[in-house]
Amino acid sequence: MAASTFTFSMGNSVHSDQKAAETAQLMDGIYKYQRHFYDVTRKYYLLGRDHLIEQLEPGPDQTVLELGCGTGRNLIGAAKRYPNVTFHGIDISQQMLETARESVARAGLSDRIYLHQGDASSSSFVSSAGAPEYDRVFYSYTLSMMPVWREALAAGLDCLSADGRLCIVDFGQLDRLPVWFARLLRTWLASFHVTPRADLLNEVAKLSDRSGRPMTSTSLYRGYATYVQVS
Repeated sequence: MAASTFTFSMGNSVHSDQKAAETAQLMDGIYKYQRHFYDVTRKYYLLGRDHLIEQLEPGPDQTVLELGCGTGRNLIGAAKRYPNVTFHGIDISQQMLETARESVARAGLSDRIYLHQGDASSSSFVSSAGAPEYDRVFYSYTLSMMPVWREALAAGLDCLSADGRLCIVDFGQLDRLPVWFARLLRTWLASFHVTPRADLLNEVAKLSDRSGRPMTSTSLYRGYATYVQVS
């Protein structure tokens, strides 16, 4: 049965707990109604998600974590692609997780996909919510929406196994797209509190150097999206 954790006592201070609660309230407000048609609409512009799933390549009996799992779309797709693997998803939005639980149950995957509500930027919560470490950790268009995305990135790397792999797909810098289109897209994304992270690659590179794990990156769709891997 899919698990869930409802707590915001997950930071290292009253300030971090308050920030997590504020973020949860914001995300619930944004997705209270959108969650019902989120997957139908997002498939047209959250490009590269299936590419990420193909790059996960977990072995049998390994464990995979998605930070910012939303409606569970990626977890379900990955669980079908890798039938002998256990998956965990963390999201701060109770509204999105309600949809995720329904979708996971409908797909008959509640015995392999476990869902937890909490703050993905808290290393202590991430490492205690499901497994103590994971063979694969991934982020799909979530770092561009997380207020404290650097901390969420570090939290994922902290719980990665010694021979694990961290995968990211998110908005690129749109630098090879028509200027008018890039400007329009940025304005539209901002209305959903989404900001393409200009220093994403630099931040991942720092963590890569610090951990001694090699990093690779690929620009997709003329800079629309970026795929990053640390392993």
